[in-house]
Amino acid sequence: MNQTYATLHGGIKIPQLGIGVYQIEGNEKTKEVCLEALKVGYRHIDTAHAYRNEVGVGQAVKESGIDRKDIWITSKLWMSDYAGGKEAAADSIDRMLKRLDVDYLDLLLIHQQFGNYMSAWRAMEDAVKEGKVRSIGLSNFYGDRLEEVVAQAEIKPSVFQVECHPYYQQKALRKDMATFGYVLEAWYPIGHGDKALVDEPIFTELAAKYHKSNVQIILRWHIQEGTVIFPKSLNPDHIRSNMDIFDFEMTEAEMNQIRSLDKGQSYYSFGQLPLEEQEERLSGFVLPD
Repeated sequence: MNQTYATLHGGIKIPQLGIGVYQIEGNEKTKEVCLEALKVGYRHIDTAHAYRNEVGVGQAVKESGIDRKDIWITSKLWMSDYAGGKEAAADSIDRMLKRLDVDYLDLLLIHQQFGNYMSAWRAMEDAVKEGKVRSIGLSNFYGDRLEEVVAQAEIKPSVFQVECHPYYQQKALRKDMATFGYVLEAWYPIGHGDKALVDEPIFTELAAKYHKSNVQIILRWHIQEGTVIFPKSLNPDHIRSNMDIFDFEMTEAEMNQIRSLDKGQSYYSFGQLPLEEQEERLSGFVLPD
């Protein structure tokens, strides 16, 4: 086996391991990284309008020679994409498909919990009905705003994408999500590369037992927790190594040892600011096509 899948609403299967392209600068470099990932077996790419590299993702998909239906593409709407309401959001979705040069998206998320997000959600629901998008979800939504979308949605979110790693396991959110069958996607899956986290003794011990690296143990833990992950790397060796996690399985006792590391530690300092300040800072970030 070289991949596992989570099941979204409607029985749609999403590959649990993907390649993330956050902070990869330029479409040419993004294309290069995605082509390498696709070559070694990845079939899931996570991008966003805010990353400014959707064109490179689309080029890699085209040039890979792999059937489009076999590659999962996720992207995200930014606040400026729906500042003008539902019609503006619908236009933004069409422009996103054009940038990616695809007929449909597998997953579309609202990137941040700010702005006129309910109008964006209505446009996303229409996009699902029109066959432009297969599934929809939320990125970086919490508390009342997350509950508002879930309560008002005609098509419920399939995915919540949040920071998640062994020091920040999102246990309360996971418990709520399990009730409704939502899937959690993790960004910063190895804690933003924090050496203290990666070098935890339990990871070193398990790495020796299973003949893997500490990072591979962490990624495998996410997979066994049912989480969807998309670690970013520019290094072809790391891209291949991150994929090499499907030939072993940790015991429940070992999983519990890793679960005990949770300390509620977030590496995303911006997310600790008051919501009003976050929204004020992000609202001026208007994205061109």
